[in-house]
Amino acid sequence: MTEPSAHLRATADAYDAVAVRYAELPRDDLTALPLDRAILAAFAESARAAGAGPVAELGCGPGPVTAHLRDLGLDEVFGVDLSPVMIDLARHTYPDLRFEVGSMDALDLADGALGGIVCWYSIIHTPPEELPAYFAEFRRVLAPGGHLLLAFFESEGEPVTPFDHRVATAFRWPIDELAELAGAAGFVEVGRLLRAPHGEERRHRRGRLLLRVSSVAPE
Repeated sequence: MTEPSAHLRATADAYDAVAVRYAELPRDDLTALPLDRAILAAFAESARAAGAGPVAELGCGPGPVTAHLRDLGLDEVFGVDLSPVMIDLARHTYPDLRFEVGSMDALDLADGALGGIVCWYSIIHTPPEELPAYFAEFRRVLAPGGHLLLAFFESEGEPVTPFDHRVATAFRWPIDELAELAGAAGFVEVGRLLRAPHGEERRHRRGRLLLRVSSVAPE
């Protein structure tokens, strides 16, 4: 694995510092979020139908979404996060699952090794100018027919907008612009979802994009 960029290192340090308290937050409690459960279920069904290989949650934090994907019937699912403290928490909470320290912009995986990738709010801290390289890496490690699910904060008619996230600066994206950026890297859109914030989320509309690897190579 190559040395992570400055913003990745800073983000990992910030999450290391708050990991225990962060794991106690209801951020990934899906029981009250039926729309989120629905798109995760659609992703899992698509990944199983494609049969293209294991599924990775990149930026898995303490692991609840990785575990939820396992519970949806994905047998080969594992989590990757740059924060060693988060990975320790995930391994302790879900000892039956595999979790690895790694950087999602330089994955220690062979070309075409994965059948699916979930990025559940894990691209939100990426500076916009660096995001195309992330999508190129996702495209590299996904097999033909592989799927990608993105969860992010949507900009609600504004351009790409930074905001003061609880842990580190994050960015809100126009859903069309994010879909276009993924398309340039070799993905085609399968579906999308926009929902209002729920309960303790308080602010910012949520966006989800379900994509799959295009049969046409990116230019």
